[in-house]
Amino acid sequence: VQLQASGGGLVQAGGSLRLSCTASGRTFSNYAMGWFRQAPGKEREFVAAISYSGRVTDYVDSVKGRFTISRDKAENTGYLQMKTLKPEDSAVYYCASRDRPYIDNTERAYDYWGQGTQVTVSS
Repeated sequence: VQLQASGGGLVQAGGSLRLSCTASGRTFSNYAMGWFRQAPGKEREFVAAISYSGRVTDYVDSVKGRFTISRDKAENTGYLQMKTLKPEDSAVYYCASRDRPYIDNTERAYDYWGQGTQVTVSS
C-alpha cells in the first residue's frame, strides 16, 4: 500500500489549499483515512479523519469550520480542503490509512502513511 500526498504550498493567511492523498495497492474506499500534521519542534497531531463510507468525519477543534475532509471512491483519493488558513496551520501534512473502516484520531491506529506535503501560511 502506498499513499501519495500532494497539494501543499505557500499561501497567505486567509487563503485556501486543497490537499490530495492518492492510494495505490488497495481499494482505498474500504478503509478509514486521516490527515495529521507536524510543525517544527512539535509532535505530530491529528487533524481530520473520514470513515470508509465518507459519512462519518472528525476534526481537531482548531480546524473545525475551516477544514473539510472528503473522499472520492472512484478516484481512490482523499482530500483535505483547507480554508481561512492561519500561520499556525503551517506544518508538514501527512495522510494515513488504517486497516479498519471506522475513524480514529490516534496516530497509532493508522497502518499506512504518505510522505507528507509542506503547508506554509504567511502572515
